[in-house]
Amino acid sequence: MDIAQGLLGQARLVVGDRDTAVALGSGDVEVLGTPRVVALCEEATVAALAGRIDDAQTTVGTRVEFDHLRASRVGDRIEATATLTVVDGNRLTFEVEASDGDHVVARGVVVRALVDRSRFSSSG
Repeated sequence: MDIAQGLLGQARLVVGDRDTAVALGSGDVEVLGTPRVVALCEEATVAALAGRIDDAQTTVGTRVEFDHLRASRVGDRIEATATLTVVDGNRLTFEVEASDGDHVVARGVVVRALVDRSRFSSSG
């Protein structure tokens, strides 16, 4: 296991019709839905840990603190970046930010817990 403060992960998205608040049921306008931008930021946290934890382990989200600051239209390109800021036993805290290249779209904190995969198997 090679987990240390400063790990970076990224995830990218071109906003499509399925990513909008209307499609996700989180609003009634055709802009990037907050649940989708949160998921993109979580994807960046997972990318930061890729190849750094044992196959018998995984991480699960436990807390999200998030500010969605700016609307993004269908066709906009969004990039999320996650930086591991705190390692406290099995608790991993990331600062996350999503931008459209010119503006910060969202920012916040995502906390993940390192767990054994066997906790989630149907036979375990």
